[in-house]
Amino acid sequence: MRNQKIDFNQILHLIRKYYKAVVAAVVLLIIGFGAFFQVGTEEAGVVTRFGKHVRTVSPGLKMKIPFVERIYKVPVERQKKQEFGFRTEQAGIRTEYSRTGSVTEDEAIMLTGDLNLANVQWVVQYRVSDPYNYLFKVRDPDNTLRDLSEAVTRQIVGDRTVNEVLTVGRAEIANEVKALLQDMTKEYSLGVQIAQVVLQDINPPESVKQAFNAVNEAQQERETLINEAKSEYNKVIPRARGQAQETIQQAEGYATQRVNNAQGEAARFNALYNEYIKAPEVTKKRIYLETLQEVLPKLGNKIITSENGNNVIPLLKKELN
Repeated sequence: MRNQKIDFNQILHLIRKYYKAVVAAVVLLIIGFGAFFQVGTEEAGVVTRFGKHVRTVSPGLKMKIPFVERIYKVPVERQKKQEFGFRTEQAGIRTEYSRTGSVTEDEAIMLTGDLNLANVQWVVQYRVSDPYNYLFKVRDPDNTLRDLSEAVTRQIVGDRTVNEVLTVGRAEIANEVKALLQDMTKEYSLGVQIAQVVLQDINPPESVKQAFNAVNEAQQERETLINEAKSEYNKVIPRARGQAQETIQQAEGYATQRVNNAQGEAARFNALYNEYIKAPEVTKKRIYLETLQEVLPKLGNKIITSENGNNVIPLLKKELN
C-alpha cells in the first residue's frame, strides 16, 4: 500500500510539473492543424472572418487564423448540370434515363405559342464563376437556377409554334434560352456561368402523339411532292426556254435571209431596169431568151411549130440540150 501511494504521488508530481508544457503542446498542435488547409485543383477557397468575406484563395496549401477565419471550398472548374423532364439513373457506356414521375412530367409539358402542348426535355450545363456570390448572395443558388431555367424555357417555347419547337427551331430555342438565362443569373447575382443548353428530346404528349405523327407524315409527304414538282419544273422549264430561244433564233435568221434576198432582188431589178431604159428592145429580147433557156430544160419532149401551126418540127430533149 505504501509503494502504491508513493507511485501515485510521483505521478501527481510529474503532472503538476509538466502539465503546462503538455497543454501548450496540445494547444499549439490544434492551432497548427487549424491554421493550414488544402484547396483542391478544381476548387476556390472563400475565407470569412467572423462571417465577413475577406479573401478568395486559389488551389494549394493555404493558411488562415484558427477559430477566427473559416474556409468554404467551392468547385469552380467542375461542370455541373441540371436535367429537366428526365433523370439519369445510371451513367456509363449505356446510360439509363427515367422519364416517369409527376415531377419530370410537370417539368416537360409546355404550352406553345399556337396553344398546343409539347413534351420538352432539356439539360442546362453550368459552372461556378463567382464563388462569393454563389455562397452568399442567394440562399440556394442551384435550386434558384433550376427555377429560372424552367421559367425561361417556358417563356421561349411559349413564343414559338409547335412545329418550330418540334423541328426547325430547336437550335435557335436553345441559344435563346442560354442567352436569357445568363442575363438573369447576372441580374440575380447567382455567381454561375451557363456553358450550354441542350434540348435533349421534344415530342408531342402521348395522348395526341398518334395524331401528330399522322400530321407530320402528311407534311413530309407534301414536302416530298413539292420537291418532286420543283425537280420536274427545273427539267421542263429550262428545256422549253431553250427550245423557245432556238425558235426565236431560227425565225430571226429566216427573217434576215428573206430581207437580204429581197434586197438582192430589188437591187437586181433596179440594175435590170436601168439597162432596160438604155436599150428597151435589146433588153426585152435578152430577158425572153434567158427565160426560155431556164424553162425549156425542165420540159419533156418539145414540139416547135410556126406561128400558123404549120411545119411541125419534133425535137428530142437531148437535141435541145
